[in-house]
Amino acid sequence: MERKIIVDLAVTLDGYIEGKNGEVDWCVMDPEMGFIEFLNQIDTILYGRKSYDLWGEFTPEIEQADSDQEMWSLVHSKEKYVFSKTQKSTDSKALYINEDIFEEVMKLKKKPGKDIWLYGGASLITTFINLGLVDEFRLSVHPVILGEGKPLFSDIEQRLNLKIVKTRTYSSGVVQLIYQLSGK
Repeated sequence: MERKIIVDLAVTLDGYIEGKNGEVDWCVMDPEMGFIEFLNQIDTILYGRKSYDLWGEFTPEIEQADSDQEMWSLVHSKEKYVFSKTQKSTDSKALYINEDIFEEVMKLKKKPGKDIWLYGGASLITTFINLGLVDEFRLSVHPVILGEGKPLFSDIEQRLNLKIVKTRTYSSGVVQLIYQLSGK
């Protein structure tokens, strides 16, 4: 069975994944949302270069909660791929993919293993959607309207028909929507 590529993202009610200055302070990390469970469902993370530079090797401060330490330890235990048009280096923590995205990702999907988290950023997610490579959207809609910022969806080339697989509402006000492509 082919591995799924999953977009798992926090998004505002008005469709933004970051504020106008890149802020994500509106994002609730609620243990009730089962993020550790999600991390155990995947073994590979796909990053754009900017997202990897920001979060790919992030380490929480020692005084941060044990749950944060556990989460980041799990994130860093995954196989990581970075998509970049310019940077070609492959360090010991990540492999870089510079071209033939569709072919490289199809090879990854066919490798044995768990599902794959398409972390982002927004332009990489757009590329994957336009190449037909996203299998599932797990969107955690946060109870905030920013009015401006970086939109989750822009420059999408064709309509995608989705079917709802699961919805969950959390006490924080976050609603998680899990969609798969119709016909998958």
